[in-house]
Amino acid sequence: MVGRLKQLAEQGVSIWLDDLSRHRLTSGDLEGLVQAGVTGVTTNPAIFRNALRDSVQYEAQLQKLAHLGIAAADAARILTCSDVRAACDALAPVHEASQGRDGLVSIEVDPAWAHDAHRTIAEAELLWWLVDRPNVMIKIPATTDGLPAVRACLAQGMNVNVTLIFSLERYRQVIENFFAGLEDARRGGQDLSRISSVASFFVSRVDTAVDRLIDAADTERLQPLRGQAAIANAVLAYEAHEQSLQTERWAELAAVGAQPQRPLWASTGVKDPAYEDTRYVVDLVAPGTVNTVPEPTLSAVIDHGEVRGDRIRGRYEKARSVFDGLAAEGIDFEKVTAQLEHEGVTQFQQSWRALIEDLTTVLAGYRSGQ
Repeated sequence: MVGRLKQLAEQGVSIWLDDLSRHRLTSGDLEGLVQAGVTGVTTNPAIFRNALRDSVQYEAQLQKLAHLGIAAADAARILTCSDVRAACDALAPVHEASQGRDGLVSIEVDPAWAHDAHRTIAEAELLWWLVDRPNVMIKIPATTDGLPAVRACLAQGMNVNVTLIFSLERYRQVIENFFAGLEDARRGGQDLSRISSVASFFVSRVDTAVDRLIDAADTERLQPLRGQAAIANAVLAYEAHEQSLQTERWAELAAVGAQPQRPLWASTGVKDPAYEDTRYVVDLVAPGTVNTVPEPTLSAVIDHGEVRGDRIRGRYEKARSVFDGLAAEGIDFEKVTAQLEHEGVTQFQQSWRALIEDLTTVLAGYRSGQ
């Protein structure tokens, strides 16, 4: 392992890459990152759109799909599942060595169904069948309607990445559905030891939104809280995670082999140049966590990230004081997180539609050239 990634692993942090493309797969780049200490991959509609737009390596497959008259939406699923399947194969040794804890590759359900539990479940089942690898992880948004789908998919034995979590209240609902899903799986005869799940708590977007409100308020009392909300929110999420593992309910699940649902820190690329570019990695170190990073952040961590040990446990009261200070100055954090969830779902829906539009144009071009 590269030195700093090894240090993070020693602290109980798994580093996953928030990116995937055909080039990474065919060039050996992904295998090199795995050898360096990257232990998983996450994807989303925007990542796939960028991959398909920027690479000529999809041309031959796209030409064949065009000649077959495949619709753009179906072509998108074929291409993305093909890449995820190949990434799963590249990470299979990690998955086996970690007994299913790592070596996972996430693929997201169609975000158009974020508010439709039944269609989300059907989409998740489709992706599970299409990728057909034990280390694929189905990504489901943590909307109110997404939570029943999380439970249902876990009950079927699927690995689930619950994504777009911004608030503690929603995270507690995620934990409840994780527990209920595993209990359903147990009743259905599933091997709980083979079911992996993460709860993707978004980070940098929180600071972006709260800092904007702080700057607009134009008061000196709020300035010390600038850049504090995202990490404080994640710290309190970890506290909720710890509390969930201290319950009798979890003890019963663990006794039959269940793996904890690990907090995953997502959106960890720093958007404000005033902040240290590794802060959402090195300041969110705690045992049993995952940090999914875009390549620039990964490179920064490897180059100059300062791993200072556990930065979360024992800091819960300090984190609460951040939100007390925001509330005292009239910043409604619950309103902020509700808006961030809405924007997150909308952005993924827009990215998926844009991907389909791109593929529609490309496929039509190949057909006209037949």
